[in-house]
Amino acid sequence: MLNPEIQQFINANIDTNISKLALQKNPFPELEWIDVLNQIEAKAKAKLKLPTWFAANNIVYPSKISVEQTSSEKTASHKASLISGESLIDLTGGFGVDDFYFAKKIKAVVHCEINPELSQIVQHNFEQLGVKNISCHSGDSLETLAKLNSKWDWIYIDPSRRNDAKGKVFMLQDCLPNVPEHLDILFEHSNSILIKTAPLLDISAGLSELQNVKTIHVVALENEVKELLWELQKGYSGKTTIKTVNLVKEKVDTFEFVFDNASESPKYGLPSNYLYEPNSAIMKSGGFDEVGTFFKLNKLHKHSHLYTNATLIPFPGRVFEIENSFPYHKTNMKNHLEKQQLNITTRNFPDSVESIRKKWKIKEGGNRYCFFTTDENDDKIVLICKKIH
Repeated sequence: MLNPEIQQFINANIDTNISKLALQKNPFPELEWIDVLNQIEAKAKAKLKLPTWFAANNIVYPSKISVEQTSSEKTASHKASLISGESLIDLTGGFGVDDFYFAKKIKAVVHCEINPELSQIVQHNFEQLGVKNISCHSGDSLETLAKLNSKWDWIYIDPSRRNDAKGKVFMLQDCLPNVPEHLDILFEHSNSILIKTAPLLDISAGLSELQNVKTIHVVALENEVKELLWELQKGYSGKTTIKTVNLVKEKVDTFEFVFDNASESPKYGLPSNYLYEPNSAIMKSGGFDEVGTFFKLNKLHKHSHLYTNATLIPFPGRVFEIENSFPYHKTNMKNHLEKQQLNITTRNFPDSVESIRKKWKIKEGGNRYCFFTTDENDDKIVLICKKIH
């Protein structure tokens, strides 16, 4: 695969349709054609997600699914900002993107990977990328942990869901490795553990399975939640802090609060001059009341998760100027919105965006935004807004 002629062919066909390419005759009979096609497809996936790998020469890619499942460079870089120390062991190394960034902060990193072929690929790629402080170990990572018998500053784990757990409620005990079951063993080897899980995991469910959770990081990229990071500290018994981050092109939006069921109740109010919609990381965190209280905003309704006030303030999410608001009924819709072009959002509203568009013949797009929601009096209302950049 590293033959210069084959590498040149892969690079020349990054933007070629794979289905059409698959119908061509294999120009490299010494290789399986599907393996060459996989390199092209996987490298194409890496173009935006893994620009460092994409730009480097002689990188070998695993299956395109492995590339899809791996951390992006942006989220890996953020993850590395959370840790410090001399040593880290990654028990679920995968394609090694997280470890590449951990190695910029940590003196010695160990990459464990149960798949020997993937472990070999990662080791080769680290050499191409000029990384000297990561050692790769193939095999069962818990056995590697026992064999190395060291004390680490950090243990990092990205457990994967078992195939037989499909359709079940997502629990950590349904993953490999089973972190809750092995937590005592892990704490014998480190005082600090960082666990990455999919956003699908319910925060309350995760807290019920784990002990010593000091912080949960909810990480979104361009307003799409990508991962939850669970920071565990040996012997910690205090309250859990939830830190949300939305990594966007021009800035990083953050908001944090203490996870506490007895949080302060928000104030409610009818629509004023401005409308605030929290970013997806805050929405996933469940800090609906906390964000309104912190920014001194009035909430439209307990279940709407939209906020309002009279004066414009900086806010971690989308901000709109309310140009008009009215009760949702036939006359108002015909007078104001029928056959218009609008961006529609529904929050705590019985009708879907699709049914509203169909019913009132509203086209998608334009620079006006329309929220269909419920106010504090349980009345269905419509807000016509202009987005503030």
